[in-house]
Amino acid sequence: MPLEKEDGAKVLQLITSRYNAREWRKKIEKTLSLPPSGLKDEDQRKAFLYLKVGLQAYKSRRADPPSWIVGGFATKEVIDRALFKPTVIDPSFTKDQVTGFFGEDPGSEVNEAWWEDMLVNWFEEPEEEGEDDTEDESSEESELSAEAGDDSDSKENPSHAKKTTT
Repeated sequence: MPLEKEDGAKVLQLITSRYNAREWRKKIEKTLSLPPSGLKDEDQRKAFLYLKVGLQAYKSRRADPPSWIVGGFATKEVIDRALFKPTVIDPSFTKDQVTGFFGEDPGSEVNEAWWEDMLVNWFEEPEEEGEDDTEDESSEESELSAEAGDDSDSKENPSHAKKTTT
């Protein structure tokens, strides 16, 4: 199931407060590589996408996987820009919303065990829904192809279709 509002806020706080801690950089990069659908709250999803796009390193148009600039002045600049002008994230954002998400440390309860649990929760529900959707789609496709096959038979054999109408 996607992360609840409290856990989503902790993820954003983790990204924006611990980016200079070497032991958290790889975990932050991994978090930025996750799809935004893991956050349930729409405002948190918008803030996450802002960080994801703002911290993404420039790459040529080859098939390289994306990488992120985590740590140092560039990261601080992206965070400070959002704190100074919240409308860069979304026109409806206020300064209070951004200060709630960015900059303050999430606390000592956010450790490696919490981070691993967060990763599990991030992907738990979308995978289950994806399996059910593919089964439904495949049954719908088979029904549509069967109907299309019936239509094509009547088009291929027009004399057969005429016999049934007379």
